[in-house]
Amino acid sequence: MSIIVNIGIFGLNILYFFMKCLPVQNKITYISRQMDVTPLDFQMIIDETKKITPDIQHVVLAKMLKKGMKNHILYCFHMLKQMYHIATSKMVILDTYCIPVCILKQRSDLVVIQIWHALGAFKKFGYSILDQPEGSSSKIAHLMRMHKNYTYVFSSSEYTRPFFADAFHVDLSQVKVFPLPKTDLLVDENHKQVISQNILETYPQLCQSDKKIIVYAPTFRKDDHVLYNAIKELIDVIDFNQYHLVLKLHPLTTFHIHDSRIIEDHQYTSLEFFHVANYIITDYSAVIFEASLLNKPLFFYAFDYEEYMRKRSMYIDYLHDLPGTIFQSPKSLIESLNHPQRYDIQSFAHKMIAKPQTTYTQDIVRFMMEQWK
Repeated sequence: MSIIVNIGIFGLNILYFFMKCLPVQNKITYISRQMDVTPLDFQMIIDETKKITPDIQHVVLAKMLKKGMKNHILYCFHMLKQMYHIATSKMVILDTYCIPVCILKQRSDLVVIQIWHALGAFKKFGYSILDQPEGSSSKIAHLMRMHKNYTYVFSSSEYTRPFFADAFHVDLSQVKVFPLPKTDLLVDENHKQVISQNILETYPQLCQSDKKIIVYAPTFRKDDHVLYNAIKELIDVIDFNQYHLVLKLHPLTTFHIHDSRIIEDHQYTSLEFFHVANYIITDYSAVIFEASLLNKPLFFYAFDYEEYMRKRSMYIDYLHDLPGTIFQSPKSLIESLNHPQRYDIQSFAHKMIAKPQTTYTQDIVRFMMEQWK
């Protein structure tokens, strides 16, 4: 297999050599595999950059790499498009692993910035979990030059810098402290009011009673049926005369919960729904960082803790560092909502997410323009 892959990479590099002969444009290319539409963080960077230097061209290439041979073939054609724009850009911004950026020989003056799609550092990823059940094999990582050719990597705080350096296998000096642009929206009162109003207009049942709103945002699991059963058990113990339950599943989750008592939302982000939440339930998801900035009560439904920890390790001590109570029993979790333990959520947030000099987005764009050649 490695011989075939190396031949393929060699062929792509020949094609890419001629693409690099094309004139470099006054252009920033943004590449994501997280979704098929422009990620919010990219859009916020673009909008802010246009205020400062409106003559820069912005190209967004957002396409998920989905399962199936047909989707893989289509993505190969998309990679050719990526190659052209990378070859003719001054700067490339990523929020995920990008095959052409990493496997191809790049121009020495190309600036590649990995902002990563998840705020903070919670679950280990990248080079931190090579050859572990939830990670890539070291052989594949070496073959595909995983996370190579980055000029800079963004981290959410000084505390998390070593974690990002380890995950991306870069020197600590390449890791710069810049939390994601969307963090600005968590502290923007006008945005909070607009989003809250939009959500309540979409789901008027949320404001037609005195019921408290629970938002449950579990992390993605490859073994879907385990999560499905855990959600059903949670639903069974909720008193729907007292609570609304909003379910925010990961986009890659393949199942749906068909229950008229709950809201399974796909229109808003978890971050947006947190604004109207009274309680937030999660497990091993990086949404804890957004929730902590909002100072919302956090509860951790770790129904598969032992099994999950056998497959995935953490950058922080799960049992001692989290700003909320951990439960394996759904009944105990729901009973605790009326009498939650107090945690210093703000201290946790400030440890994991640095404060901006101006706004998070403005700080990022200023740094980008300092690298502009």
